[in-house]
Amino acid sequence: MKQVIDGKLYDTETATKIGSYWNGLSTSDFRRVSEELYRTKSGNYFLAGTGGPLTPYAESNGESSWGSSRIIPLSKEEAFEWAQQHLSTDEVLKEFPDMIEEA
Repeated sequence: MKQVIDGKLYDTETATKIGSYWNGLSTSDFRRVSEELYRTKSGNYFLAGTGGPLTPYAESNGESSWGSSRIIPLSKEEAFEWAQQHLSTDEVLKEFPDMIEEA
């Protein structure tokens, strides 16, 4: 998936995949969400996501809604928050060691 946003090219083919999340629902479920976190060669983070008509990925023409796919740019802090919620501890430690401190 490729998308130009604010003059920057986000491309899942050339970026490094950090991890992924799927809410476990089937493709026929309107609440299904699937997202992958990526880091570009320039160090920018983004989500490549797909979701049904009852998700944040929904699109509407005013009369009906449908699911869609799109890229969402994230700050490093937003990517870290997403990773903490959806990835394993090892994946978070590997990508964001500078943002983690001992309790």
